[in-house]
Amino acid sequence: MKRALILAAISVPALAHAHPGLHTAGFTDGAIHPWAGLDHLAAMVAVGLWAVQRGSRALWALPLAFLGAMFGGFLLGANGVSLPAVEPVILASGILLGLAVCGAVRAPLWASLATCALFGVFHGHAHGTEAGGTASLASYAAGFLAATALLHAIGVRCGIGLSNVGRHAWIRGLGAGAAACAAISAWI
Repeated sequence: MKRALILAAISVPALAHAHPGLHTAGFTDGAIHPWAGLDHLAAMVAVGLWAVQRGSRALWALPLAFLGAMFGGFLLGANGVSLPAVEPVILASGILLGLAVCGAVRAPLWASLATCALFGVFHGHAHGTEAGGTASLASYAAGFLAATALLHAIGVRCGIGLSNVGRHAWIRGLGAGAAACAAISAWI
């Protein structure tokens, strides 16, 4: 009986954790994480949509800027470097990138790259700080970078598909939807 009580007592903290077992196994957990929040999903798909709206070099440059900066932010977070207001900036990224798509914002390429990179740093930092006890940081990073690239590609593919059939207003509607999803995520 005493052993059963001890076992139950040491199991309770694991059950109380919001995501038990997450961030411990490597690639799979890294790949799951970007799909786990509306704010992450909204921002990452919006990067792909905005890249299509911008066209030309932005089609590949915006997603790569986000991914590269995200990896840099991951390294900062994994090494204990703190950044201010990480969660509010992540929330703002989904809203602002969605609004950029909704408004078909044609900022200079350098400004669009800087925007994507800035938001990428904060998304990566969140992954880095949450990876604390991960068995393999490299594997975990590969997982979330691959998932993020896939979300960017989904945005790009949707944007190209809608552009090819003249549905530019629908792309803008997806941007509004991304902004709304990110805003809603603040309350759930």
